[in-house]
Amino acid sequence: MLTSALLVATVNVFLFAFDRPWTASDGMRNWGDWTLVGLGLVERPDLLAPWLYSGSLLNLGVLAGGGAAALLAGEFAVRVPPRGELAKGAAGGLLLGVGAMLALGCNIGGFLSATSALSLAGLAMMLGLAAGAFLGLRYLLWEMEHRPAWSRGAARVLGAAATDRPSRQPLAGGLLLLLLLALAFAYGRAGYAPQGVFLLFGVAFGVIFQRSRFCLVRAFREPFLTGDGAHTRAAALTVVVSMLGFTILKFTDLKDRGEWVFASAGLGALAGGLVFGVGMTLAGGCGAGSIWRAGEGQVKLWAAVACFALGASLTRLVLVRTGFQRKLGVAVFLPALVGWSGAILLVVLVMAAWAAFATWNEESRRFGAL
Repeated sequence: MLTSALLVATVNVFLFAFDRPWTASDGMRNWGDWTLVGLGLVERPDLLAPWLYSGSLLNLGVLAGGGAAALLAGEFAVRVPPRGELAKGAAGGLLLGVGAMLALGCNIGGFLSATSALSLAGLAMMLGLAAGAFLGLRYLLWEMEHRPAWSRGAARVLGAAATDRPSRQPLAGGLLLLLLLALAFAYGRAGYAPQGVFLLFGVAFGVIFQRSRFCLVRAFREPFLTGDGAHTRAAALTVVVSMLGFTILKFTDLKDRGEWVFASAGLGALAGGLVFGVGMTLAGGCGAGSIWRAGEGQVKLWAAVACFALGASLTRLVLVRTGFQRKLGVAVFLPALVGWSGAILLVVLVMAAWAAFATWNEESRRFGAL
């Protein structure tokens, strides 16, 4: 778990050095915008195609990387959940889209990458995510106790690797990885080398998450459910390591100091985090988790991804047309407020306190529901 945390942070720092940090929400919104334009519901002459937009290619890479890793391990299967779980996936996906647009980023871009960029909005979203995960969990526990039939029903597993003979899944996974490498090379030959690099960064994220099962939903949820603190400690480590890398890039002026400092510190980050936290708990996947889990065949997350994309696109449209987007909050670069040392110390202390709480709760089981 801690190794995967270090890998995620390191890849994110290199991605920022290359161009921009990782976020899932703008790629999702690109998919939603493309769908609405294709249906003739909106006009966007400036809209880039999903196969050319950096955020979309990152998400496609995560999707394909998660699928390839699952195939290589013989773990791929199309898992069809009961209708109630499918409905929760769709509802959770819509909330993910709404929350991400309010906070100007998902739990990856709006929390992990924004906090790493020393944006106050990242810490504000963290508070909202924790509250949302708690509320979403309370609902799920209420449903289990009072309405268990809502999620009952037949679940099916299709295409799972056979246990009585050698599986062809590893071969398919290897071929998929080779295809992705060839596709990145083809982008370069066509004059779109950056797009090919974004695709490969996404593949790296997808493989890391699928093989480690590292999950930011669990980082916020498990302390209140099982009491397990492993994912929380890993998430805190990811933020600290990523923050140190981002700080070096900004302090040395290799990257603009205002980059990834969102104007949502305030209502946007808090409310967006709250809505997003409820959504990721219902869906069982966040900005990253919903994508790589969809890649390994989770149909519930297919619904979550589709509704995330549409929810983000529609919410962004409403925010822009009503002018509410300008009222989400302010952009606060922490070093401008408390200095570089103070900003670094603040992030480290917050992450250390989060990890310490998870460890204490793991031992005491004070807040675990199970």
